Amino acid sequence: MNLKLMPENNTIFDCIVIGTGMAGYTASIYLSRYKVTNLIIGNVVGGQASEAHKIENYPGIRSISGFELAQKFNDHAKDLGAEIQLDTVTKVAKLDKLYEVSTASGKRFYSKTLLITTGKKRRKLGLKEEDKFMGKGLTYCTTCDGPFYKDKVVAVIGGSDAANSSSIYLSEIAQKVYQIYRGEKLRGEQAWIDQVHKAKNIEVLFNTNVIAINGRDKLESIDIDAKFNSSNNIVVDGLFIEIGAIPDPTIPKQLNIKLDDEDYIVVDQTQATSTEGIWAAGDITTASNKYAQIVTAAGEAALAARSIFEYLQKITIDK
Repeated sequence: MNLKLMPENNTIFDCIVIGTGMAGYTASIYLSRYKVTNLIIGNVVGGQASEAHKIENYPGIRSISGFELAQKFNDHAKDLGAEIQLDTVTKVAKLDKLYEVSTASGKRFYSKTLLITTGKKRRKLGLKEEDKFMGKGLTYCTTCDGPFYKDKVVAVIGGSDAANSSSIYLSEIAQKVYQIYRGEKLRGEQAWIDQVHKAKNIEVLFNTNVIAINGRDKLESIDIDAKFNSSNNIVVDGLFIEIGAIPDPTIPKQLNIKLDDEDYIVVDQTQATSTEGIWAAGDITTASNKYAQIVTAAGEAALAARSIFEYLQKITIDK
Protein backbone atom coordinates (compact mmCIF):
# COMPACT_ATOMS: atom_id res chain seq x y z
CA MET A 1 0.00 0.00 0.00
CA ASN A 2 1.12 3.56 -0.71
CA LEU A 3 1.38 5.02 2.82
CA LYS A 4 1.30 8.55 1.36
CA LEU A 5 -2.42 8.05 0.95
CA MET A 6 -2.76 7.95 4.74
CA PRO A 7 -2.39 10.75 7.31
CA GLU A 8 0.72 10.41 9.46
CA ASN A 9 0.42 8.32 12.63
CA ASN A 10 -3.06 7.11 11.63
CA THR A 11 -4.15 3.99 13.50
CA ILE A 12 -4.79 0.91 11.41
CA PHE A 13 -7.53 -1.16 13.03
CA ASP A 14 -7.88 -4.88 12.54
CA CYS A 15 -11.58 -4.30 11.86
CA ILE A 16 -13.93 -1.36 11.42
CA VAL A 17 -17.56 -2.11 12.26
CA ILE A 18 -19.95 0.13 10.33
CA GLY A 19 -23.16 0.49 12.31
CA THR A 20 -23.87 1.14 16.00
CA GLY A 21 -26.86 -1.16 16.28
CA MET A 22 -27.07 -4.30 18.39
CA ALA A 23 -25.19 -6.35 15.79
CA GLY A 24 -22.36 -3.83 15.67
CA TYR A 25 -21.90 -3.76 19.43
CA THR A 26 -22.11 -7.53 19.72
CA ALA A 27 -19.47 -7.95 17.04
CA SER A 28 -17.21 -5.48 18.84
CA ILE A 29 -17.60 -7.35 22.13
CA TYR A 30 -16.52 -10.61 20.50
CA LEU A 31 -13.74 -8.97 18.47
CA SER A 32 -12.30 -7.40 21.61
CA ARG A 33 -12.37 -10.73 23.41
CA TYR A 34 -10.42 -12.16 20.45
CA LYS A 35 -7.94 -9.26 20.89
CA VAL A 36 -8.91 -7.89 17.49
CA THR A 37 -8.60 -4.09 17.55
CA ASN A 38 -11.84 -2.54 16.40
CA LEU A 39 -13.61 0.72 15.79
CA ILE A 40 -17.40 1.11 15.62
CA ILE A 41 -18.85 3.95 13.54
CA GLY A 42 -22.54 4.85 13.49
CA ASN A 43 -24.87 7.76 14.11
CA VAL A 44 -27.34 6.32 16.65
CA VAL A 45 -26.47 4.28 19.74
CA GLY A 46 -28.41 1.04 19.34
CA GLY A 47 -29.84 1.82 15.91
CA GLN A 48 -33.59 1.39 15.45
CA ALA A 49 -33.80 -0.97 18.42
CA SER A 50 -33.05 1.99 20.69
CA GLU A 51 -36.43 3.47 19.70
CA ALA A 52 -38.44 0.52 21.01
CA HIS A 53 -40.74 1.39 23.91
CA LYS A 54 -40.36 -2.10 25.38
CA ILE A 55 -38.31 -5.16 24.48
CA GLU A 56 -39.71 -8.29 26.06
CA ASN A 57 -38.22 -11.08 23.94
CA TYR A 58 -34.50 -10.72 24.60
CA PRO A 59 -33.37 -13.78 26.59
CA GLY A 60 -32.63 -13.17 30.24
CA ILE A 61 -34.26 -9.74 30.37
CA ARG A 62 -38.00 -9.83 31.06
CA SER A 63 -38.71 -6.24 30.00
CA ILE A 64 -36.49 -3.30 29.11
CA SER A 65 -36.66 -0.19 26.94
CA GLY A 66 -34.75 -0.23 23.70
CA PHE A 67 -32.74 2.80 24.80
CA GLU A 68 -31.66 1.13 28.04
CA LEU A 69 -30.68 -2.11 26.33
CA ALA A 70 -28.73 -0.18 23.70
CA GLN A 71 -26.80 1.62 26.43
CA LYS A 72 -25.92 -1.73 28.02
CA PHE A 73 -24.57 -3.00 24.69
CA ASN A 74 -22.64 0.25 24.18
CA ASP A 75 -21.11 0.21 27.65
CA HIS A 76 -20.14 -3.46 27.35
CA ALA A 77 -18.32 -2.86 24.06
CA LYS A 78 -16.60 0.25 25.42
CA ASP A 79 -15.52 -1.53 28.62
CA LEU A 80 -13.77 -4.17 26.54
CA GLY A 81 -11.75 -1.57 24.67
CA ALA A 82 -13.69 -0.70 21.54
CA GLU A 83 -13.34 2.76 20.08
CA ILE A 84 -16.70 4.29 19.16
CA GLN A 85 -17.31 7.15 16.75
CA LEU A 86 -20.83 8.61 16.57
CA ASP A 87 -20.70 9.78 12.97
CA THR A 88 -22.14 8.94 9.57
CA VAL A 89 -20.10 6.87 7.12
CA THR A 90 -20.24 8.54 3.72
CA LYS A 91 -17.73 6.55 1.70
CA VAL A 92 -15.74 3.33 1.89
CA ALA A 93 -12.87 2.56 -0.48
CA LYS A 94 -10.25 -0.14 -0.91
CA LEU A 95 -6.65 1.12 -0.80
CA ASP A 96 -4.38 -1.77 -1.73
CA LYS A 97 -4.64 -4.06 1.35
CA LEU A 98 -6.53 -1.67 3.59
CA TYR A 99 -9.99 -0.11 3.67
CA GLU A 100 -10.48 3.63 4.04
CA VAL A 101 -13.69 4.73 5.77
CA SER A 102 -14.70 8.39 5.43
CA THR A 103 -17.31 10.11 7.58
CA ALA A 104 -19.59 13.15 7.36
CA SER A 105 -17.39 15.04 9.83
CA GLY A 106 -14.42 14.76 7.48
CA LYS A 107 -12.55 12.02 9.34
CA ARG A 108 -10.86 9.03 7.73
CA PHE A 109 -10.17 5.67 9.33
CA TYR A 110 -8.28 2.60 8.13
CA SER A 111 -8.63 -1.13 8.73
CA LYS A 112 -7.62 -4.55 7.49
CA THR A 113 -11.21 -5.84 7.42
CA LEU A 114 -14.76 -4.49 7.48
CA LEU A 115 -17.97 -5.62 9.10
CA ILE A 116 -21.18 -4.01 7.83
CA THR A 117 -24.01 -3.92 10.40
CA THR A 118 -25.98 -0.94 9.13
CA GLY A 119 -29.40 -2.55 9.57
CA LYS A 120 -32.31 -0.97 7.73
CA LYS A 121 -33.86 2.47 7.29
CA ARG A 122 -37.48 3.45 7.88
CA ARG A 123 -39.90 2.86 5.04
CA LYS A 124 -41.94 5.91 4.03
CA LEU A 125 -45.52 6.10 2.82
CA GLY A 126 -44.53 7.96 -0.32
CA LEU A 127 -47.25 10.60 0.02
CA LYS A 128 -46.83 14.10 -1.41
CA GLU A 129 -46.96 15.97 1.93
CA GLU A 130 -44.89 13.49 3.94
CA ASP A 131 -41.70 15.54 4.12
CA LYS A 132 -43.62 18.78 4.73
CA PHE A 133 -45.20 17.47 7.94
CA MET A 134 -42.15 15.60 9.22
CA GLY A 135 -41.67 16.84 12.78
CA LYS A 136 -44.92 18.80 12.55
CA GLY A 137 -47.29 16.03 13.54
CA LEU A 138 -45.74 13.22 11.48
CA THR A 139 -43.03 10.99 12.90
CA TYR A 140 -41.30 7.64 12.41
CA CYS A 141 -40.22 7.31 16.06
CA THR A 142 -42.93 6.62 18.61
CA THR A 143 -40.70 6.60 21.67
CA CYS A 144 -39.00 9.82 20.57
CA ASP A 145 -42.16 11.83 19.97
CA GLY A 146 -44.96 9.97 21.74
CA PRO A 147 -44.71 12.00 24.97
CA PHE A 148 -45.64 15.16 23.02
CA TYR A 149 -49.13 13.78 22.38
CA LYS A 150 -50.47 13.49 25.92
CA ASP A 151 -54.29 13.46 25.82
CA LYS A 152 -54.24 13.98 22.04
CA VAL A 153 -55.75 11.97 19.19
CA VAL A 154 -53.19 10.06 17.13
CA ALA A 155 -53.00 7.48 14.36
CA VAL A 156 -50.50 4.67 13.85
CA ILE A 157 -50.00 3.21 10.38
CA GLY A 158 -49.01 -0.44 10.20
CA GLY A 159 -50.04 -3.87 11.41
CA SER A 160 -46.90 -5.71 12.53
CA ASP A 161 -44.91 -5.75 15.79
CA ALA A 162 -43.53 -2.22 15.47
CA ALA A 163 -46.97 -0.74 14.84
CA ASN A 164 -48.67 -2.88 17.48
CA SER A 165 -46.19 -1.99 20.21
CA SER A 166 -46.38 1.68 19.19
CA SER A 167 -50.17 1.68 19.53
CA ILE A 168 -49.91 0.12 22.98
CA TYR A 169 -47.33 2.67 24.10
CA LEU A 170 -49.38 5.57 22.75
CA SER A 171 -52.56 4.25 24.38
CA GLU A 172 -50.92 5.02 27.73
CA ILE A 173 -50.32 8.64 26.68
CA ALA A 174 -52.91 9.71 24.14
CA GLN A 175 -56.65 10.08 24.53
CA LYS A 176 -57.39 8.03 21.40
CA VAL A 177 -55.32 5.86 19.07
CA TYR A 178 -56.41 4.84 15.60
CA GLN A 179 -54.34 1.99 14.17
CA ILE A 180 -54.69 1.92 10.40
CA TYR A 181 -53.72 -1.21 8.55
CA ARG A 182 -54.16 -2.28 4.96
CA GLY A 183 -54.52 -5.96 5.88
CA GLU A 184 -57.39 -7.97 7.30
CA LYS A 185 -55.74 -8.85 10.62
CA LEU A 186 -52.74 -7.80 12.67
CA ARG A 187 -49.46 -9.68 12.27
CA GLY A 188 -46.53 -10.42 14.57
CA GLU A 189 -46.28 -11.62 18.14
CA GLN A 190 -49.61 -12.66 19.60
CA ALA A 191 -48.79 -10.99 22.92
CA TRP A 192 -48.71 -7.57 21.25
CA ILE A 193 -51.83 -8.29 19.20
CA ASP A 194 -53.78 -9.30 22.31
CA GLN A 195 -52.80 -6.08 24.07
CA VAL A 196 -53.91 -3.97 21.10
CA HIS A 197 -57.35 -5.57 21.07
CA LYS A 198 -57.73 -5.25 24.85
CA ALA A 199 -56.88 -1.54 25.00
CA LYS A 200 -60.08 0.48 25.30
CA ASN A 201 -58.75 3.55 23.52
CA ILE A 202 -57.22 1.77 20.51
CA GLU A 203 -59.44 1.37 17.46
CA VAL A 204 -58.08 -0.67 14.56
CA LEU A 205 -59.19 0.16 11.02
CA PHE A 206 -58.55 -2.84 8.78
CA ASN A 207 -58.38 -2.89 4.95
CA THR A 208 -57.60 0.81 5.05
CA ASN A 209 -54.85 3.01 3.60
CA VAL A 210 -53.91 6.61 4.30
CA ILE A 211 -54.02 8.43 0.97
CA ALA A 212 -53.41 12.05 2.01
CA ILE A 213 -52.06 14.14 4.90
CA ASN A 214 -53.71 17.51 5.49
CA GLY A 215 -52.93 20.70 7.36
CA ARG A 216 -51.45 24.18 7.05
CA ASP A 217 -48.49 24.73 9.37
CA LYS A 218 -48.88 21.32 11.03
CA LEU A 219 -50.75 18.07 10.49
CA GLU A 220 -54.48 18.39 11.15
CA SER A 221 -56.13 15.38 9.55
CA ILE A 222 -55.65 12.37 7.27
CA ASP A 223 -57.66 11.02 4.35
CA ILE A 224 -58.30 7.29 4.06
CA ASP A 225 -59.55 5.13 1.19
CA ALA A 226 -62.37 3.52 3.19
CA LYS A 227 -65.33 5.03 4.97
CA PHE A 228 -65.06 5.50 8.73
CA ASN A 229 -68.05 6.98 10.57
CA SER A 230 -69.46 7.96 7.15
CA SER A 231 -66.33 9.93 6.24
CA ASN A 232 -63.01 9.47 4.48
CA ASN A 233 -61.32 11.99 6.77
CA ILE A 234 -60.07 11.56 10.35
CA VAL A 235 -58.98 14.49 12.49
CA VAL A 236 -55.73 13.66 14.32
CA ASP A 237 -52.99 15.55 16.13
CA GLY A 238 -50.23 13.10 15.32
CA LEU A 239 -49.38 10.42 12.77
CA PHE A 240 -46.89 7.65 13.59
CA ILE A 241 -45.64 5.67 10.59
CA GLU A 242 -44.60 2.11 11.45
CA ILE A 243 -44.65 0.24 8.13
CA GLY A 244 -41.32 -1.50 8.34
CA ALA A 245 -37.85 -0.81 7.07
CA ILE A 246 -35.65 -1.52 4.05
CA PRO A 247 -31.90 -2.05 3.60
CA ASP A 248 -29.73 0.88 2.54
CA PRO A 249 -27.50 -0.45 -0.27
CA THR A 250 -25.26 2.63 -0.51
CA ILE A 251 -22.17 1.23 1.23
CA PRO A 252 -22.41 -2.32 -0.18
CA LYS A 253 -22.67 -0.91 -3.71
CA GLN A 254 -19.53 1.20 -3.18
CA LEU A 255 -17.69 -2.05 -2.47
CA ASN A 256 -19.29 -4.13 -5.25
CA ILE A 257 -20.81 -6.50 -2.71
CA LYS A 258 -23.42 -8.93 -4.00
CA LEU A 259 -27.01 -8.04 -3.03
CA ASP A 260 -30.24 -9.96 -3.53
CA ASP A 261 -33.21 -8.50 -5.42
CA GLU A 262 -34.37 -6.67 -2.26
CA ASP A 263 -30.93 -5.09 -1.60
CA TYR A 264 -30.03 -7.37 1.31
CA ILE A 265 -26.34 -8.33 1.51
CA VAL A 266 -25.82 -11.93 0.46
CA VAL A 267 -23.65 -13.73 3.03
CA ASP A 268 -22.38 -17.28 3.37
CA GLN A 269 -22.43 -19.52 6.46
CA THR A 270 -19.55 -17.53 8.00
CA GLN A 271 -21.29 -14.15 7.40
CA ALA A 272 -18.72 -13.35 4.69
CA THR A 273 -19.85 -11.23 1.76
CA SER A 274 -18.88 -11.73 -1.88
CA THR A 275 -15.94 -9.34 -1.39
CA GLU A 276 -12.89 -10.72 0.41
CA GLY A 277 -12.16 -9.06 3.74
CA ILE A 278 -15.73 -7.86 4.26
CA TRP A 279 -18.42 -9.46 6.42
CA ALA A 280 -21.98 -8.41 7.27
CA ALA A 281 -24.37 -9.15 10.13
CA GLY A 282 -27.82 -8.20 11.35
CA ASP A 283 -30.95 -6.97 9.61
CA ILE A 284 -29.14 -5.99 6.41
CA THR A 285 -28.18 -9.59 5.51
CA THR A 286 -29.85 -12.61 3.95
CA ALA A 287 -28.94 -14.72 6.98
CA SER A 288 -31.39 -15.94 9.67
CA ASN A 289 -34.08 -16.09 6.98
CA LYS A 290 -34.24 -12.27 7.25
CA TYR A 291 -35.82 -12.61 10.69
CA ALA A 292 -35.07 -9.14 12.01
CA GLN A 293 -34.62 -9.65 15.74
CA ILE A 294 -31.99 -8.46 18.21
CA VAL A 295 -31.16 -12.04 19.13
CA THR A 296 -30.56 -13.08 15.50
CA ALA A 297 -28.52 -9.94 14.82
CA ALA A 298 -26.38 -10.70 17.85
CA GLY A 299 -25.90 -14.31 16.77
CA GLU A 300 -24.84 -13.32 13.26
CA ALA A 301 -22.46 -10.72 14.68
CA ALA A 302 -20.80 -13.21 17.03
CA LEU A 303 -20.24 -15.61 14.13
CA ALA A 304 -18.88 -12.81 11.92
CA ALA A 305 -16.45 -11.77 14.65
CA ARG A 306 -15.06 -15.29 14.90
CA SER A 307 -14.74 -15.48 11.11
CA ILE A 308 -12.87 -12.17 11.04
CA PHE A 309 -10.52 -13.37 13.80
CA GLU A 310 -9.77 -16.56 11.85
CA TYR A 311 -9.22 -14.60 8.63
CA LEU A 312 -6.77 -12.23 10.32
CA GLN A 313 -4.89 -15.19 11.79
CA LYS A 314 -4.62 -16.72 8.33
CA ILE A 315 -3.34 -13.60 6.53
CA THR A 316 -0.79 -13.09 9.33
CA ILE A 317 0.50 -16.63 8.85
CA ASP A 318 0.55 -16.25 5.06
CA LYS A 319 2.83 -13.22 5.36
